[in-house]
Amino acid sequence: MKVAFYAPMKALDDPTPSGDRTVGRLLVAALRRAGHDVVVPSRLRSYDRGNPERQRRLRDVGRRLADRLAARHSGPGRPFDLWFTYHLYHKAPDWLGPRVAGHLGIPYVVAEASVAGKQRGGPWQTGHEASLAALEQAALVIGLNPADRAGVTAHLRPQTRYLDLPPFVETAPFAGAADARAPSRARLAARHGLDPALPWLVTVAMMRDDQKLASYRVLAAAVARLDRTRFQLLVIGAGPAEAAVRSALAPLGTGVTFHGAADPRELPELYAAGDIYVWPAIKESWSMAFIEAQAAGLPVVAGRSGGVAGVVEDGVTGILAAEGDAAGFAAGVARLLDPAVRSAMGRAARERALARHDIGAAALRLDTALRAVVAAGGMPLQAVAV
Repeated sequence: MKVAFYAPMKALDDPTPSGDRTVGRLLVAALRRAGHDVVVPSRLRSYDRGNPERQRRLRDVGRRLADRLAARHSGPGRPFDLWFTYHLYHKAPDWLGPRVAGHLGIPYVVAEASVAGKQRGGPWQTGHEASLAALEQAALVIGLNPADRAGVTAHLRPQTRYLDLPPFVETAPFAGAADARAPSRARLAARHGLDPALPWLVTVAMMRDDQKLASYRVLAAAVARLDRTRFQLLVIGAGPAEAAVRSALAPLGTGVTFHGAADPRELPELYAAGDIYVWPAIKESWSMAFIEAQAAGLPVVAGRSGGVAGVVEDGVTGILAAEGDAAGFAAGVARLLDPAVRSAMGRAARERALARHDIGAAALRLDTALRAVVAAGGMPLQAVAV
C-alpha cells in the first residue's frame, strides 16, 4: 500500500534529536518493513507554545496546503491508500490529514494521540478542538502509551478501532551487544577508569532544563542514599543543562562518571557494558531507553510515570518507584544490587523486550491493522473543515 505519513509535531528530518523524532522514524521503518510505500506529503509543523493568534494562522496555512495537496492528487486512481498522522495533540493538531483524506476518500489513521480535557477554553483551544475533530474522523487510532487510551477513546466514533501497540525498537543491535558484553565492559572500564568488579548503574538521557533535569536531580537524591562503595554510576548524555546536572551529582564525587554524548551506533555497547539501567522518568511517556536497555539485558529502576509501566514490568524486568520518590527509587536500586535478583530480572528484561518490543512484531501488527482498515474502506469520510 501507499501510505501518506505526516508528523505535525516534528518532521522526520528535523535536525534536533528527540524521542519524538525517533519514534516517528521507527514507525516509518516498521511500515516499510511490512512492504508499504511510505511518502511524506508535507513538513508543515503545527506545534505551538500557546499563542492563539499563531494557531489560527497555522490553521489557515494548513487548510490552504491541504486543499492544494488534495487538488494535486485528485483524479483517476488512488495516490494514497491511507493517510497516517503521527503524534496528534492540542499543541500539534493536524490541519492536513482529515481534510486531504476526506477529499480523496481514503481512511485517516492516527498514531500516538492524546487528549487533555483541561485545555478546553485555554490558550490551546484552537488546537484542542482541531485534534478532537481529527480523532472523530479517524478510522483507526494506534496507541503507544497506555496512559492515553481512556482520554482518546472517549472522543472516537463507536466504529473506530483503537489498537494498543507496544512501543518498539530494532532490538537486534542491543541483543547482539549483550552477547559481546565482556570486551565492551573492558573497553569502557579502561576508558573511564571504572571498576569492573562493581555493578555499574547506567543512565542515558539528554541534559535539558525541563523534566530531564528534574529526573537527574531525583536520581542524584536517590543515589546519595546508597552505599557508594557498592556501585558506580555512568551518565551518558549532554545538553544545555549539563552544568546543572553535574552540580546535582557532584556530591557523589568519584562515584559518578560522565561519558558525554554518545553516537546512536555506540549505545548498544554502552548499555550492554552496564548492569542496571536507572532513570526516574519525571513527566515522561515511556522512554525509548528503557526498551533499549532491557533488550541489552539490563533490568531497570524507573519512576512510575506516563506509560512506563507498559514497558517495564514491575518486579519482573525491573522495579518501579512512585514518580519523584527518591527514597523508593533508592530502595529499587538497592534491591537490584543483589546479583541473583539482578541476573534474573536482566534475563526477563531481555526476553520481554525481544518478544514484545521488537520492530518486527510491530511491523506485523501495523500491517494487519492497516490492511483491515483499507479492506473495509475506512469510514465514510467527508471533507471536513478542521
